[in-house]
Amino acid sequence: MRPVPWRNIELPEFKLHKVAEADFPSRFGHFRIFGFEGLKPNETEEAVVLKIGDLSPGAPPPLVRIHSECLTGDVLLSLRCDCRSQLEQAIEQIADAGRGLLIYEHQEGRGIGLMNKLRAYELQDNGLDTVEANVQLGFAPDLRDYALPAAIIRFFGIREVRLLSNNPDKVAAMEKAGVRVVERIPLVAPAMDSTTDYLRTKREKMGHLI
Repeated sequence: MRPVPWRNIELPEFKLHKVAEADFPSRFGHFRIFGFEGLKPNETEEAVVLKIGDLSPGAPPPLVRIHSECLTGDVLLSLRCDCRSQLEQAIEQIADAGRGLLIYEHQEGRGIGLMNKLRAYELQDNGLDTVEANVQLGFAPDLRDYALPAAIIRFFGIREVRLLSNNPDKVAAMEKAGVRVVERIPLVAPAMDSTTDYLRTKREKMGHLI
């Protein structure tokens, strides 16, 4: 299949720009890697996308994972969260299916940034949970929005997806953007003592379906 030709997508107060595209062999499978920028007034958001298989209109809804950057978990192998487990499960399932997208957003710490995330860690060490720590630092529990991944999905001509997620906010954001979620597929991390409280907070305070 020929690569999708470059184009921009105009949304209200939002412009999507494809920066680059290249071959990307990985231990999970052979992907194409894309770089995107979402241009907003006074702000630029970035995302990396792994694509595999034929996503042309008319094909069955592909697997899609919207994953927020987690340097501590994804790269440094932290056991404070389930991010690395979810990332690997998602890439493996997409590769096994032979069709789909992994959208990797630059949204560290639910949007508060890496240094503030480490400040939140410090507060958590003193007894706060992840939601309380973000609020103590002056942030909402979750600052993320999903305009950029929604625009990326539309860039590839996708109107229906099978979403790999435990987060109902992602489902709602896709539906609001005109992308129908025909199935939500959970990502279940192995149980560990170090993530018990973290996962309980996700479930009880953020409504994650785990």
